[in-house]
Amino acid sequence: MVALTLDRGSDSPVSGYAGAFVTVLIWAGWILATRHTAATSLGTIDLGLIRYGVPALVLAPVWLKTGLVPKRLSPALLALMVAGSGALFFQVAAFAIHATPAASVGVLLGGSMPLATAIIGVTLFRERPDRMRILGFAAIILGMAILLTRSLGASDSWTGWLLLPAAAALWATYTHAFRRSGLSPLQGGALIAVWSFLIHLALALVFGSTLATVPAHEIGLQVISQGVLSGLIATLAYGLAVRRLGGTQAAAFTALTPVLAMIGGGLLLQEAIGPFEIAAAVVTATGVALSTGMLSARHE
Repeated sequence: MVALTLDRGSDSPVSGYAGAFVTVLIWAGWILATRHTAATSLGTIDLGLIRYGVPALVLAPVWLKTGLVPKRLSPALLALMVAGSGALFFQVAAFAIHATPAASVGVLLGGSMPLATAIIGVTLFRERPDRMRILGFAAIILGMAILLTRSLGASDSWTGWLLLPAAAALWATYTHAFRRSGLSPLQGGALIAVWSFLIHLALALVFGSTLATVPAHEIGLQVISQGVLSGLIATLAYGLAVRRLGGTQAAAFTALTPVLAMIGGGLLLQEAIGPFEIAAAVVTATGVALSTGMLSARHE
């Protein structure tokens, strides 16, 4: 039933908007759950094993049918997809999130994603965003500038400023690679999951794992957040959004996470939220509403 829904859905953009919105909600939760692990003994390799192990197991019938390297898919394109939303992306993003407040993660990661995707679309694939979307991208940049102003006067780590935009660029690469892969969301999610799990398994063998010493309730929380929601449902929902809306519009929706991440960081993680964080999140989210093209006279 899941495969039927994803692969044969209507061409209407409504399903794409729904997939993007589900992705946004899960992504905000993922930021909070990953940030939470900074206070536990769970390392980024442990999180990666959970994140990709669950969907790799659930989607085993899919990747067993397609093969680890489908015949009609370029190995280079597959590698870009796995790096862009799989193992490499996860390690870069998770390491940065451990060192960065949730409100800042929402702005830096969520804001950088649509910008990076648009830059790739314009420079490599000759996409032409209209004026309304360009205005939206400008607002996202302004939101990040507001956050930068606050960071200049604070003692926060600059890890997030260095690594989160890099993670966003990886995700943008995946967005365009998947769009041109010819794979269904289910097939793409399955292949990314199994390859990323194998990579994390190799990392665990080399660098070790602390999963055996982590309390069961902490593992359970991450299985739900990382494995089921982020690793499985969000991957499929985002793939659906890319199919229905196009790469730039789908990625733009992910920048709605700043407001949700900021609120969650304050309520659930007791992180300080000041006027700069609020302004940065609101301005970035406003930019996203424009950059999706929903208010434009024409759509892609």
